[in-house]
Formats: sequence, structure tokens, C-alpha cells
Amino acid sequence: MALPVRRRDTAPQPVQRWDPFRELQGVQEQLSQLMRSATPDGDGAPLVPLVDIEETEDAWIVEAELPGVKPEDVNVEVRGAELAISGEIKEREREGILRRRTRKTGEFDYHITLPGEADAEQIEAKLHDGVLTIRIAKPEQERPRRIAVKAD
Repeated sequence: MALPVRRRDTAPQPVQRWDPFRELQGVQEQLSQLMRSATPDGDGAPLVPLVDIEETEDAWIVEAELPGVKPEDVNVEVRGAELAISGEIKEREREGILRRRTRKTGEFDYHITLPGEADAEQIEAKLHDGVLTIRIAKPEQERPRRIAVKAD
């Protein structure tokens, strides 16, 4: 007995080119939605400030963006080679109606391990124009020393 021949009831579909960038964009949008849904607004996990870290010959310079924060609302601690910056970005009083709010408020927390030990006696922290600048001096034994090469 012969098998019946099946006919296609639909017209053949044109071949679509695979676009990896379109697929990646879709994955990125899904990941963004997931992160937005998992990140609480306000009272959840602490905020993490944007930070730059620079190393010079004698110190590490840490700059953290803390807009609207007062010096008394910031806590800076160094333990060995670990730097911790914490505090709170407080909601300010407003007179008018707040139509849009995208700036975050609440507690912030940032920790980093420095590449070497810090000189605890030589640490300065200044808050100016919304940028916290911390200068952490390296101990003498951590600083590079230039050795003069002598000819015979």
C-alpha cells in the first residue's frame, strides 16, 4: 500500500535573515525589565553612588557623586585596605507639586578593597558641589621608589 502524498496548503514563506543584533536588543530589553522589577525604589537595597578611583604615586583618589548630600549625612571608614562610604540622600522639602521624580533618595553604600594598605593617619575627605573626594595616602613602604642606576 502506497502512502498518500501530502500537499502543502500554504504558500512557502520567504526566508528571513537572522539578525543577531535584533535578538540581542530583545534580550537586553528583557534584562532591563527584569532588573527594574527586581530593584526596589526607595526603601529597598541601598543605592550605589557613581565612583571614580585614581591611583597616583603617593595616594589613591576616590571621587563619588553624591548630589544634594550634606557632609553630616556621609560616613567614610577605612579598615586596612577596605574603604566604605555610606550615608543617606534625603528627600528635600518642596513648596510646589512634584510632577516628575527620577532622582533616587534613601541610603547609599559603597565598598571597595584598595590594591594595598592605606595610611590611616593621612586620609582626607571633602564634599564639594555634590562630589565627595577622598584622598587616601599610601604608606611609605607601599610607595614606589626610584633607584638610581650608576655607571661603572
